[in-house]
Amino acid sequence: MLLTLTTTHRPATDLGHLLVKHPDRVQSFELPAGTAHVLYPEADEQRCTAALLVEVDPLRLAGGRGRGRAQTTTPDTFTLGQYVNDRPYAASSLLSSALAKVFRSALRGESRDRPELAVTPIPLEVRVPVLRCRGGAELAVRVFAPLGWTVTATPIPLDEAYPEWGDSRYVDLTLTGTLRVADALNHLYVLLPVLDDAKHYWVAPDEVDKLLRAGAGWLADHPERALITRRYLAHRRALAGAALARLAELRLADEPPADDSVDGEERVETPRASLAVRRREAVLAALRASGASRVLDLGCGGGALLGALVADRRFTEIVGTDVSSHALTLAAGRLRLDRLPERQRDRIKLWQSALTYRDDRLRGYDAAVLMEVVEHLDPPRLPALEDAVFGHARPGTVVVTTPNVDYNVRYEGLGAGRFRHADHRFEWTRAEFAAWVERVAAAHGYTATIGGVGDDDPEVGSPTQIAVLTREEER
Repeated sequence: MLLTLTTTHRPATDLGHLLVKHPDRVQSFELPAGTAHVLYPEADEQRCTAALLVEVDPLRLAGGRGRGRAQTTTPDTFTLGQYVNDRPYAASSLLSSALAKVFRSALRGESRDRPELAVTPIPLEVRVPVLRCRGGAELAVRVFAPLGWTVTATPIPLDEAYPEWGDSRYVDLTLTGTLRVADALNHLYVLLPVLDDAKHYWVAPDEVDKLLRAGAGWLADHPERALITRRYLAHRRALAGAALARLAELRLADEPPADDSVDGEERVETPRASLAVRRREAVLAALRASGASRVLDLGCGGGALLGALVADRRFTEIVGTDVSSHALTLAAGRLRLDRLPERQRDRIKLWQSALTYRDDRLRGYDAAVLMEVVEHLDPPRLPALEDAVFGHARPGTVVVTTPNVDYNVRYEGLGAGRFRHADHRFEWTRAEFAAWVERVAAAHGYTATIGGVGDDDPEVGSPTQIAVLTREEER
């Protein structure tokens, strides 16, 4: 079975540094069921292709069976099928296992020689010429396209000489996109066996951790996460249920859970993530305009904004704080802190801190963000937050976002007097938000601009309000 990874990044031969495999050599690795080879069919400054070729020994594959419960879920379960099957030729969990062994450092996003490039999206093309795809080409598009790939999945005919026989169960898969190499490899590691839907080994409970590690940063929000989880875990209900519960925690870390009787803000927006994405983009734009390089994300939750900050190299020091240690653990997982190169890891700090208390560690930063935070405090505690952030920490710029309660009438099912989330202690009208911002700015020596995020309704404004407060001596 074969997989190729191509880049046109200049110089393209940097791909060898990212994969930790030299383009001038053929390297071989022993696997439980065969041998994997890495070679480079082409390697110059304009274009470089790394090929992973896996030779499967059917005798060695069959020899792994029979110990305890079945060790495989390959589609050919009759006796001869243990030795005569498509495993040596079609991409499957065998190829996924080879990726994990051969490109271990690259999967973790580590590169000793090119640490900056390892965290930078580059143009990539992946080709898997023969992939057993239970669900057809359409399913391949459904699982890869939401991850930023342009997907070409061409069904392979049963016999080109007899087109009337129709298509086989296999597709020729090509993915193109601009992604980090680590992300590309983790997508393949999870999704190749998902599409094949026939793992070659017994799925144990530790597979849940493997799935969540490889899916960090993308699986929790994937529209097909339930299907991916079930198939990756070989339809073992208990394991799939545990994995989906942990993924749900990651999704909810960005926003507190909504009241069961009321649609949450993120669920009523169409599409669901569009307002969240636009909010993050608005915050990032404000930070970039301020010229900040050292940034605080106050009340960072599960780390959605932190991930966007890390991706922008202009932010040289990034601190996420939250009162919840559990939220910080989720943020660390989302950022893959344990896999980042040391230079990148040193840019990021996660601190447990309450925003209603002065914290000397937060002083001296260029900018701070309070993204969907203030509405979770009881109103009598707001003065303490104002003192801790604007009076004591005194960053050069503070970006604040909060819901616009005027807009709530546009949400179907959100009755009068109901908030977008059960944990909200209040939601401000545009006039109330403007009055708070102006009072805080005047009291602490800041000037402020106020705007909106999301579609601007002529009657009720935008769904999210945003204010940028700049310390006067910074102007």
